[in-house]
Amino acid sequence: MKRISTGSPFEATMGYSRAVVKGGWCFVSGVTGYDYATMEIPENPAAQARNCFRTIRQVLEQAGFTMDDVVRVQYTVTDASFVDAIVPALGEALGDIRPAATMVIAGLIKPEMKVEIEVTAFRG
Repeated sequence: MKRISTGSPFEATMGYSRAVVKGGWCFVSGVTGYDYATMEIPENPAAQARNCFRTIRQVLEQAGFTMDDVVRVQYTVTDASFVDAIVPALGEALGDIRPAATMVIAGLIKPEMKVEIEVTAFRG
Protein backbone atom coordinates (compact mmCIF):
# COMPACT_ATOMS: atom_id res chain seq x y z
CA MET A 1 0.00 0.00 0.00
CA LYS A 2 1.24 3.49 -0.86
CA ARG A 3 0.15 6.73 0.83
CA ILE A 4 0.48 10.10 -0.91
CA SER A 5 0.47 13.56 0.67
CA THR A 6 0.26 17.04 -0.82
CA GLY A 7 1.69 18.59 2.34
CA SER A 8 -1.66 20.20 3.17
CA PRO A 9 -1.87 21.08 6.86
CA PHE A 10 -5.32 19.45 6.91
CA GLU A 11 -3.75 16.06 6.15
CA ALA A 12 -1.42 16.25 9.14
CA THR A 13 -3.87 17.71 11.66
CA MET A 14 -6.79 15.50 10.65
CA GLY A 15 -4.75 12.33 10.14
CA TYR A 16 -5.41 11.31 6.56
CA SER A 17 -3.59 10.79 3.27
CA ARG A 18 -4.43 12.74 0.13
CA ALA A 19 -4.50 9.40 -1.67
CA VAL A 20 -4.02 5.72 -0.94
CA VAL A 21 -2.98 3.23 -3.60
CA LYS A 22 -3.86 -0.42 -3.08
CA GLY A 23 -3.32 -2.81 -5.95
CA GLY A 24 -4.90 -1.36 -9.08
CA TRP A 25 -6.93 1.18 -7.10
CA CYS A 26 -6.20 4.78 -6.17
CA PHE A 27 -8.53 6.43 -3.66
CA VAL A 28 -8.14 10.22 -3.65
CA SER A 29 -9.54 11.99 -0.61
CA GLY A 30 -11.81 14.98 -1.00
CA VAL A 31 -9.84 17.86 -2.51
CA THR A 32 -10.91 21.46 -2.01
CA GLY A 33 -10.02 24.47 -4.11
CA TYR A 34 -6.83 25.48 -2.33
CA ASP A 35 -3.51 25.85 -4.03
CA TYR A 36 -1.83 23.61 -1.47
CA ALA A 37 1.60 25.16 -2.11
CA THR A 38 0.40 28.62 -1.02
CA MET A 39 -2.74 27.65 0.95
CA GLU A 40 -4.63 30.31 -0.99
CA ILE A 41 -8.12 29.66 -2.30
CA PRO A 42 -9.93 31.67 -4.97
CA GLU A 43 -13.37 33.11 -4.25
CA ASN A 44 -14.83 31.85 -7.54
CA PRO A 45 -16.36 28.33 -7.39
CA ALA A 46 -15.23 27.46 -10.95
CA ALA A 47 -11.65 28.46 -10.12
CA GLN A 48 -11.89 26.30 -6.99
CA ALA A 49 -13.07 23.32 -9.07
CA ARG A 50 -10.16 23.82 -11.50
CA ASN A 51 -7.73 23.91 -8.56
CA CYS A 52 -9.31 20.67 -7.27
CA PHE A 53 -8.70 18.95 -10.59
CA ARG A 54 -5.13 20.31 -10.81
CA THR A 55 -4.38 18.74 -7.42
CA ILE A 56 -6.16 15.50 -8.35
CA ARG A 57 -4.15 15.22 -11.59
CA GLN A 58 -0.87 15.75 -9.72
CA VAL A 59 -1.76 13.18 -7.07
CA LEU A 60 -2.86 10.61 -9.64
CA GLU A 61 0.37 11.10 -11.61
CA GLN A 62 2.42 10.68 -8.44
CA ALA A 63 0.52 7.44 -7.83
CA GLY A 64 1.15 6.19 -11.39
CA PHE A 65 -2.40 6.85 -12.65
CA THR A 66 -3.95 9.34 -15.06
CA MET A 67 -7.28 11.12 -15.23
CA ASP A 68 -8.34 8.47 -17.77
CA ASP A 69 -8.23 5.95 -14.91
CA VAL A 70 -10.92 7.79 -12.89
CA VAL A 71 -13.97 5.54 -12.51
CA ARG A 72 -15.88 7.37 -9.77
CA VAL A 73 -16.22 11.00 -8.68
CA GLN A 74 -18.15 12.68 -5.89
CA TYR A 75 -18.71 16.41 -5.97
CA THR A 76 -19.69 18.27 -2.82
CA VAL A 77 -20.90 21.81 -3.44
CA THR A 78 -21.90 24.13 -0.62
CA ASP A 79 -24.68 25.92 -2.53
CA ALA A 80 -26.79 24.67 -5.44
CA SER A 81 -26.45 28.10 -7.05
CA PHE A 82 -22.76 27.29 -7.72
CA VAL A 83 -23.52 24.27 -9.90
CA ASP A 84 -23.99 26.16 -13.17
CA ALA A 85 -20.70 28.00 -12.57
CA ILE A 86 -18.67 24.82 -11.99
CA VAL A 87 -20.18 22.65 -14.77
CA PRO A 88 -17.68 23.88 -17.42
CA ALA A 89 -14.74 22.96 -15.16
CA LEU A 90 -16.21 19.49 -14.57
CA GLY A 91 -16.65 18.96 -18.30
CA GLU A 92 -13.11 20.15 -19.04
CA ALA A 93 -11.66 17.63 -16.61
CA LEU A 94 -13.92 14.61 -17.07
CA GLY A 95 -16.11 15.16 -20.15
CA ASP A 96 -14.33 12.52 -22.23
CA ILE A 97 -13.77 10.16 -19.29
CA ARG A 98 -17.34 10.11 -17.98
CA PRO A 99 -16.90 8.28 -14.65
CA ALA A 100 -19.80 7.33 -12.42
CA ALA A 101 -20.65 10.50 -10.49
CA THR A 102 -22.58 11.86 -7.54
CA MET A 103 -23.13 15.48 -6.56
CA VAL A 104 -24.29 16.50 -3.11
CA ILE A 105 -25.07 19.89 -1.65
CA ALA A 106 -23.59 20.11 1.84
CA GLY A 107 -21.49 22.26 4.14
CA LEU A 108 -17.70 21.99 4.18
CA ILE A 109 -15.34 22.57 7.12
CA LYS A 110 -14.20 26.11 6.22
CA PRO A 111 -16.49 28.90 4.98
CA GLU A 112 -14.20 29.75 2.03
CA MET A 113 -14.51 26.20 0.67
CA LYS A 114 -17.25 26.00 -1.95
CA VAL A 115 -16.36 22.78 -3.78
CA GLU A 116 -14.78 19.47 -2.78
CA ILE A 117 -14.04 16.69 -5.26
CA GLU A 118 -13.18 13.08 -4.42
CA VAL A 119 -12.20 10.49 -7.03
CA THR A 120 -11.48 6.80 -7.26
CA ALA A 121 -9.24 5.53 -10.05
CA PHE A 122 -8.69 1.99 -11.27
CA ARG A 123 -6.03 0.60 -13.51
CA GLY A 124 -6.44 -3.04 -14.30
